[in-house]
Amino acid sequence: MTKEDYYQLLGVEKNVTEEDLKKAYRKKAVQYHPDKNPGNKEAEEMFKKVSEAYEVLRDPQKRAAYDRYGHAAFQQGGMGAGGAGGFGGAGGFGGFRSAQDVFNEVFGHMAGGGGMSADMFEHFFRGGGHRREDDSSRDGADLRYELEITLEDAARGVEKDITFRKAMKCDRCHGSGAEPGSKRVTCPTCRGAGQIRRSGGIITFTQTCPTCGGNGTKIEKPCAVCRGEGRVAKSSTIHMKVPPGVDNGTRLRSGGNGEDGIGRGAAGDLYVDIVVAEHQAFQRQGDDLFCEMPIKFTLAALGGSIEVPTLFGKGSLKIPEGTQTGKIFRIKGQGMPNLRHQMSHGDLMVRVHVEVPTTLTSEQRKKLEEYAQLMGDPHESDDGGPKSFFDKAKRFF
Repeated sequence: MTKEDYYQLLGVEKNVTEEDLKKAYRKKAVQYHPDKNPGNKEAEEMFKKVSEAYEVLRDPQKRAAYDRYGHAAFQQGGMGAGGAGGFGGAGGFGGFRSAQDVFNEVFGHMAGGGGMSADMFEHFFRGGGHRREDDSSRDGADLRYELEITLEDAARGVEKDITFRKAMKCDRCHGSGAEPGSKRVTCPTCRGAGQIRRSGGIITFTQTCPTCGGNGTKIEKPCAVCRGEGRVAKSSTIHMKVPPGVDNGTRLRSGGNGEDGIGRGAAGDLYVDIVVAEHQAFQRQGDDLFCEMPIKFTLAALGGSIEVPTLFGKGSLKIPEGTQTGKIFRIKGQGMPNLRHQMSHGDLMVRVHVEVPTTLTSEQRKKLEEYAQLMGDPHESDDGGPKSFFDKAKRFF
């Protein structure tokens, strides 16, 4: 079975920095951790996969081997690793650790070492969200933005300023949600428990406190601008670098440029989906480009050279004598750059169409009639010469 791409598992690009790589792993690991998904085998398997991916990409030597050889680098007999294959197996790089060991190391570092404590599990897994201390913090949402570019931009790479609206920290309360001078106080309804009990005859049940929403605390005096949320909608502009070789559907990630978190919650990410506008002359298939090129019938018959347009300037194409309509010629290296291997380019495929003149001068017509006689053109005579196609075809009906 084909293994999934490590970069795609973590939702990062190949040029991801170490910091962004760790951030992406934290988000995925918390999402799929078995303690957050009890009894969910699919989530447990994904937890192992993202931990394996992070374990490889965090190590410069393993990452270089993976970029060069893919998963084969860590299989039995593979380049650089030999090993029993699979997460937890041995390998030429010293083997892989268990998913939980990787998780404990990353989150243990966040807490100053010592592994993952029960308090930290509560910190990350309680209630299905990233809740902290008074349970009022939330991580910001990821955002999606569609960016349309030209085919030329996709070929050369481009830098764009993009503007969008998102939830950002309130300037008045600096994200606290409280009026200056005010603070959070223990909820008077649930007395800090976050839940209240109600009795229905012999049955007693609990429900989330309607006053504080389960936080256990409430703002003494909500901010007049954000009304206690700590965020307001604002316009944000970022500078985005689009690498050469992108195509429709390519997704770029800008870490931390999503919505701001609530309280001490981390900011989300911005995902930019690329849309490449249709081109008047070229159609794209993978890294190859296709175009249609008209040529004169004399050039098709006699042969010669013509100039053809490319995305990078002009190119020369040799037309051999006797070329027919629909013939496709390949100009190597004049296609699109490969997104992952910038030095590699596709080809330009030129399909030629032989043009037939619609008007002729008397001299041109005379010369063509002479040529037709020399070729025994069947349109010419009924006096023993070649017959028309339809005359010849009668015997088939």
